[in-house]
Amino acid sequence: MNLHPMQPVRPDFRVDSLLRQMSLTGFQGRKLGESVEVWSRMIQEPGVTILAGLSGAMIPAGMQDCLVALLENRYIDVLVSTGANIFHDICEHVGVRHYLGHHMADDQELFRQGIDRIYDIFAYEEEFRLVDGKIAEFAQGHNGFSGSSAEFARLLGTWLLKHYPSGKSMTATAARLGIPIFIPALSDSSIGIALVMARRDGCQVMIDQLADAEELTKHVERSQKTGVVYIGGGVPKNFIQQTQVIASIQDHGCGGHDYAIQYTTDTPHHGGLSGCTFEEAISWGKESCDCRKVQCFCDATIAIPIVTSALLGAGNRRAMYK
Repeated sequence: MNLHPMQPVRPDFRVDSLLRQMSLTGFQGRKLGESVEVWSRMIQEPGVTILAGLSGAMIPAGMQDCLVALLENRYIDVLVSTGANIFHDICEHVGVRHYLGHHMADDQELFRQGIDRIYDIFAYEEEFRLVDGKIAEFAQGHNGFSGSSAEFARLLGTWLLKHYPSGKSMTATAARLGIPIFIPALSDSSIGIALVMARRDGCQVMIDQLADAEELTKHVERSQKTGVVYIGGGVPKNFIQQTQVIASIQDHGCGGHDYAIQYTTDTPHHGGLSGCTFEEAISWGKESCDCRKVQCFCDATIAIPIVTSALLGAGNRRAMYK
């Protein structure tokens, strides 16, 4: 066995250089550095389609600009998100803000004042309901729609670009760039609440979740190679993972994802899927046997700004992926 000496990390004004140093250290700092190396390889290798899963409350926690930058630089080709993140993303686009709060607040008093708490972030329930109304109004303009959540999100992003041109969001950015956003559990969010409101007013909008699975799998089947980046776990993670199983059943022989990164605070020893290892996923054929993979057990609100800054700071330019 040839051992390589650990290199103590030194302070560095360049985030990309700092992360390279960290990849030669230990523990989760090393994993964070290694994740940048793996993501950079995905970006630079022609023929790789990068699919990202987004869970948790990333937009309320202030990650929107970083995620928009990842889309604008084509460090992500397909996004699979919880409905909640897309709802909060729309809120920011139309000018409804999230505010600094405190995790030890009196929640009964917050309720009396109409303030919702997301750990240490506050927001006004009345403003959220105004956004519910805007989404319901949008749905009324698409009465009779039946299709995938990705098509629905594209229409929604196009609507935001038209009616709120000064706003910024992942949803609008993805629509402008032609990057699909899948929301496989759309009804489990305020977007779902808004569509229920619209339905009770006679508007029929049908989100075809089986079309989601079919369309997302086709992105994988058409790709020479695939890389996955999971911010958290949950439904977005497994929805992307299962594409390899569907492709295998259809004899496409994709062989599992070729690159895999996950940032999560969920650990594998409880048996939960959000913390399950990529090694476990190999047994299902979801990751390839020679997949370049790294899991960083770290709060995503720490990892994402640092990793995004490192990817941009290194000047990574996207190779063609189709």
